[in-house]
Parts: sequence; structure tokens; C-alpha cells
Amino acid sequence: MLSAALSMFRPLFAVTVVYMLQATEYDVKAYLKWFWRTSDFNKIMYRRTLVRTRAARMLLLVVSVGMAAEIIFAAHLAILAAQNHSVARWFVALAVFLATPIVWAHLVTLPLILGRWLIVKPKYRLEVMKSKSVFSQHPAIKIAVAGSYGKTTMKEILLAVLSEGKKVAATPANKNVAISHANFAKTLKDDEEILIIEYGEGAPGDIAKFAKATKPDIGIITGLAPAHLDKYRTLQKAGQDIFSLANFVEPGKLYVNTDAPEVKPFLKPDFLTFNSVKAAGWTISDIKLSLEGLSFKMKKGSKTLRLRSQLLGKHQVAPLALAAALAESLGLTNQQIEKGVAKVPAFEHRMRPYRLSGAWIIDDTYNGNIEGIKAGLALLKELPAKRKIYITPGLVDQGQDEQKIHLELGRAITKAEPDQVVIIKHSVTDAIVKGLEGYKGQLIIEDDPLEFYTNLDKFVAAGDLVLMQNDWPDNYS
Repeated sequence: MLSAALSMFRPLFAVTVVYMLQATEYDVKAYLKWFWRTSDFNKIMYRRTLVRTRAARMLLLVVSVGMAAEIIFAAHLAILAAQNHSVARWFVALAVFLATPIVWAHLVTLPLILGRWLIVKPKYRLEVMKSKSVFSQHPAIKIAVAGSYGKTTMKEILLAVLSEGKKVAATPANKNVAISHANFAKTLKDDEEILIIEYGEGAPGDIAKFAKATKPDIGIITGLAPAHLDKYRTLQKAGQDIFSLANFVEPGKLYVNTDAPEVKPFLKPDFLTFNSVKAAGWTISDIKLSLEGLSFKMKKGSKTLRLRSQLLGKHQVAPLALAAALAESLGLTNQQIEKGVAKVPAFEHRMRPYRLSGAWIIDDTYNGNIEGIKAGLALLKELPAKRKIYITPGLVDQGQDEQKIHLELGRAITKAEPDQVVIIKHSVTDAIVKGLEGYKGQLIIEDDPLEFYTNLDKFVAAGDLVLMQNDWPDNYS
């Protein structure tokens, strides 16, 4: 506790406070929870630094000026205490001084709370209401993409493939909440033939809210796995929310990825399925994987598609195949489909390979679910290399099943048989290590992630294959 108190009086404390707000996306509850469990503010901003946006600069000014003013006030009280030989005033001056960082760490949330309720929320509601009429009147086919994982990848695949023959617009990056959809609606020109809208579930009722606003014609569910369980509490409730998308599209217009085993209890007869064996009536065969990408063949009756992609991993076959099947049903030619699939790039931090000191590094640090972890480990096991290295800190937001899931993660690592495993030490490390029982390779527990990742080039050697999965944000213990 003493180290925490002393660390609040360092010159960069104001920057640390604003960074913590920014890292929690200005969620006051999450920020305060993080603030009160922090034992040393010197160890905040361990992986990233403050991005000095306009909002961040304004808050930084508020905290810095406020703290300086309170410290000056405390000094003034101390001078008066000295002049009057008042012990009571000395105690008041000391109390004001010691309370300064805590007072301003909390007062900085006040403009956020007031701004959110008085300005932001009313503005957002108005923007979303406006977007409803835009989406309802737009003549394009609207495709909604939902799921615990793989949403952005599915959306980008659809965008690349369908754009070969249609005018397509899609929500940008991973902007996938109501206000993002409203902002997307403002960019539309009314001549688009297809709109692709990513739904980022975070709490019960989100999917229904998004669907009511965007009016989808086709729904795609990419998979189900433990995620955002801080709000959903159970995977069952997360699944109910995600599969509520079926209530907003016509029967036979919802496609579900059945490579994800957790979706099975939610399947209904009128759902269409896709996986790495069959997609919307197309049979998939001849799958080949390498560090340069993957290839496979699709066949339906007399029709055949031969597809090559830069994406890595067998788990990418299902979304690529669905995009190809939808493209064919929407009138694209074989040549257009094959060209579009070939154009799909490896996405940043999602199974993206690059070279480092003669080694291959697969960056999958945006992965945040156990099914994605398993898919990456399956690829690591299959690809040849002189030495295979696996690096992970574990998974966040796993709710009441956190220990169970990290035991499962440890067992999946053991099954993949990498030569080295590097666990970035966090609160779930013990559970992962317990799951590694029977692992025969070298296990390294890394206490300093910044130092480790900064010097990764010194850790690897030519011929290595390294898989890095998931990141651990500063605001998680």
C-alpha cells in the first residue's frame, strides 16, 4: 500500500490517470475498479503509452492544473500553520496534500459522467434514430455478421470477394456498435448493392438492438466461445443474444459456422450451415496449408471453384467458402470469386505471418477466445519448422469459467507439442501451467512482457516458427 501511495506523487501520475481512462475506453466503472486494485502506479503504461487525442489532452490539463492548485493550497495552509504555530492546521495541510492525487483521480471522472449523460448519450440516440431510416430505405442487400470471434475477418473476406462483381460497402475496421453503424450510415451513397455490417456484442440485448436499427436481409454467425462474460455471465446467455439475430432475418437466411462446437445447442432446422467440409451446399476438398496461405476446392453439382488465399489456418476455410458460395448465389463468376479470394490479405494481429531474424512469426495477438487459440495451435502443430515456439499470456473476460478455460488452454498447448512455451505471467498463469501437465518441452514464465517482446529478435533463430496468441491489456490483473 505504501508503494501505491508513493507512486501517486510521481510527476507522471496525471498522465497515468488519463492513460487508465483511455485504456478502459472512458468507462468510469472499469477505470475505478482498476485504480483501486493497483498496487504500484509506476507499473501502469507497461505495454502502451497515452495517445494524446483532444479528449486526452483536455483531461490531462484538468488533472494537472487541479492537482497543482490543490498542492499550492496545501502549501498555503502549511505556511499559515507555521505562522500561527497551529498543529491542527499542519494536520489539515498534510491531509489536503496526501489526498490530492486520489481526489483528482476521482474528480476527473465527473466531466465524463456528466458529458456522457447530458451530451454523448442523447447525441448517440439521435444519430441511431436517424440511421434507422437510412438502413430501412436503402435498396442494398444487408448482411449482418455476428459471433464471439471471427467477425471482422468474415466481414473483410466478404468485402474483398463480393466487391469483384458488386458495389459493396462495409463497416470499417472493428467498428461494430450502434454509434459505429450510425456513422457508417452517413457515408452511404444509396447506389451500393450490398452492405456488410459487423455486430459487436458486449451485453445482453445488443444484437437485437443492432438488428432493429440496420434491418439485415442475411445473417452470418461466425462462432460461439466464452467472451465478454463479465456482462453475459454465461456462455448460454451470450449464445442466446448472438442467435437472436435469427429473429430479424427470414427463414433460410441465417448462416452458422458449425466448425464451432458451442453453436450446436442453438441450431434450428431452417438455419444454413457452413464449415471446413461443406458450405451452403458446396462440398470442400483438397485443403492445403502453408506459411504462404491455403488452397482448397469447392464443388456443387457440375460447378467447381479452385480457391487460393493468403490467410493462414484451416479455420479460415469455412468463412472463405461461405463468401464464395454467397458470391456465386449473387451472380459473380468463377473468375471473379477466385480473384476476390486471392486478394484477401492477412489481417493485422490475426494469424499474420512475418519474418524476423530468419524465423517465421505468426502474429495472432488479437485472438481472444479458446476456439481461436485451438485453431492457431492446430496450425502450429501441422507446419514444419526446426523449432516451434508458442507465446501467450492467456485470455481475458472469461468469467466464472476462467480457470476451466485456462486448464483447457494448457492441455491444447500440450497437444500441439511446441518445443518451447512462453507464458507471459498474469493472474491465469497457474491454471495454464496446471493444464500443461505432461508437456515435454521447455516452459518459460516471463515476468517482463515489454522487455521480452522488444527483444524477440534475440530470442528466436533462423528456422524457428513462433506463434504469438492474444494480448493482455494493462487494465486486467
